[in-house]
Amino acid sequence: MSFGQSLKAWAKRIKRDGITLWFAGQHSKTPWYAKVLGLFVVAYALSPIDLIPDFIPVLGYADDVILLPVLIWLTVRLLPSEVLAQCREQADLWMQTAGLKPKSRLGAVMIVALWLSVGAAAWVWLKPYLR
Repeated sequence: MSFGQSLKAWAKRIKRDGITLWFAGQHSKTPWYAKVLGLFVVAYALSPIDLIPDFIPVLGYADDVILLPVLIWLTVRLLPSEVLAQCREQADLWMQTAGLKPKSRLGAVMIVALWLSVGAAAWVWLKPYLR
């Protein structure tokens, strides 16, 4: 298998596991801490707005290439094996039938709220120095 084929297979597994987390969040046997982390990861992955905008050189794609796969891997590791197997089957079926990447408005709202919070904190911190 060539490097390009390996990279494509890895990307497909990451996409499948991202969708797996969506189904795991709705599964009754998923632990609460995995649901919370999974909700964050799925909302961020499906958000049309990135934590680090893509137009920033190098760093803009770091969250897509490094941060997101690490968070998905971590969350998948927190799932019980039977839940993971069931949710992966659901994700595979969904990818075969729907095939489209869903969007998350919740994810967009979370990212905008995070940026507004960082901006407000920076304003409060820098305000004494701006006089």
